[in-house]
Amino acid sequence: MTQEMIPLAVADGEAQAYLARPAQEGPGVLLLHAWWGLNPFFKSLCDRLAEAGFVALAPDLCQGRVATTIDEAEALQSNGDDALQEQTVAAAADYLLGLPGRSGGKIGVIGFSMGAWWSVNLALERPEEVGAVVLYYGAVPAPYTDYNKHSAAFLGHFGELDEWEPLDTVREMEQAMHAAGREATIHVYPEVGHWFVEEDRPDVYVPDAAEVSWERTIGFLREQLR
Repeated sequence: MTQEMIPLAVADGEAQAYLARPAQEGPGVLLLHAWWGLNPFFKSLCDRLAEAGFVALAPDLCQGRVATTIDEAEALQSNGDDALQEQTVAAAADYLLGLPGRSGGKIGVIGFSMGAWWSVNLALERPEEVGAVVLYYGAVPAPYTDYNKHSAAFLGHFGELDEWEPLDTVREMEQAMHAAGREATIHVYPEVGHWFVEEDRPDVYVPDAAEVSWERTIGFLREQLR
């Protein structure tokens, strides 16, 4: 496995992304972080994807800034540039799609909370290029997107006790996906809340649920991107 930070060309500047590659070629997966920024945890997930045989790329949507508390993350998000984030996601997708050593015609996308929104948006804008989307505790129901215009398969991981993402919203999204004929599997994990897979947040991290969700994610990506 190799790991490196690479530059992405965006309007009026440059963004960074973390790239982890297996020794052999493999399917491409874009990883879009939560509102904390591109911290070591999300880089470690890229490493785990590479260990599982995927070419993983995580763009930095916060221009190098990282939050460690909710207050800091809220400030980071409120001061964020949505247009720049969208450009960064698009540039990362372009880079991954054109990368030698990436196999398959389509890429997968994993989005965490804030990153889930950008994952669904990318799948909407590029239905011919995005074949699989994994959502971690971030729901995007209609009318915020039109699942009739998507072609990707969806997998979702949500917490039963998530105060940031109500289950009613999750079920509304799931219903819209199925009504549009999308292949969608939504898992709700009992007695867990938001950020339950993030081991650097010990107050909410639930190891058993995190491991099950990751095994499901790897299996789903292998099936959809084979």
